Amino acid sequence: MSTDTLKSVLPPKGKPKWLRVKLPTGKKYTQLRGLVEKYDLHTICTSGSCPNMGECWGEGTATFMILGNVCTRSCGFCGVKTGRPEDVDWEEPEKVARSIKIMGIKHAVVTSVDRDDLKDMGSIIWAETVKAIRRMNPETTLETLIPDFQGIERHIDRIIEVQPEVVSHNMETVKRLTREVRIQAKYERSLEVLRYLGEGVNRTKSGIMLGLGELEEEVIETMEDLRKANVDVVTIGQYLQPSKKHLPVKEFILPEQFKKYEELGLKMGFRHVESGALVRSSYKAHKHIQ
Repeated sequence: MSTDTLKSVLPPKGKPKWLRVKLPTGKKYTQLRGLVEKYDLHTICTSGSCPNMGECWGEGTATFMILGNVCTRSCGFCGVKTGRPEDVDWEEPEKVARSIKIMGIKHAVVTSVDRDDLKDMGSIIWAETVKAIRRMNPETTLETLIPDFQGIERHIDRIIEVQPEVVSHNMETVKRLTREVRIQAKYERSLEVLRYLGEGVNRTKSGIMLGLGELEEEVIETMEDLRKANVDVVTIGQYLQPSKKHLPVKEFILPEQFKKYEELGLKMGFRHVESGALVRSSYKAHKHIQ
């Protein structure tokens, strides 16, 4: 890859300075951290050690993961355990809704593992979770970061029926790298899921990671594909290797390259573009309902 094509640096022994973050602080963060520990609440923010946790919690946003913590897929980038999941906890929707109420969350992001072992792919629990949050937290806005449900429309329809403010499904990477990065997923299927969602919900969103060996033109092509699927919001961030068993980081993308993608995305017509090394799917999520 030539440096003329994609502004990046090869991975050094340590992370570049723009990937270093300060420890989260602030009154709101401290308050939420205390509630999480006191009530043993579960958020992907803490379990995933998200670098933006302090900023998001300070703005009243948190991300919750449902359907357990074991995924039926084995993506090369993801730190979530893979294997045979436990039985569905049908009390989970109420537990999540109660956690949001206790924490006083203004904007909740809900995500999940893939549950290809279930006939409904977990879509029923998804819908019940949204309903429970609505009942218990009528002022809280919602984003659902969903799996592809294998592209089966009747499962996707359950999400459309409960109408979250934002529905997100991540492409994760460019077309050429999809088979390597998202082993059981398909690039075109994810695009079709987003296209189908766009016909039934208010706002759709997707995210991609950089630093896996993609070319600039491939990133731009993916962004164009998302716009053709009428996706409203896109997030672009730096891939970081969860463990030595996962795919290695091939490049650290420079801040000016992320800025270039942000400017290109806005010109393409995206409502919001979050592009930066530390950007994750739910980064500034509360702004994406606007």
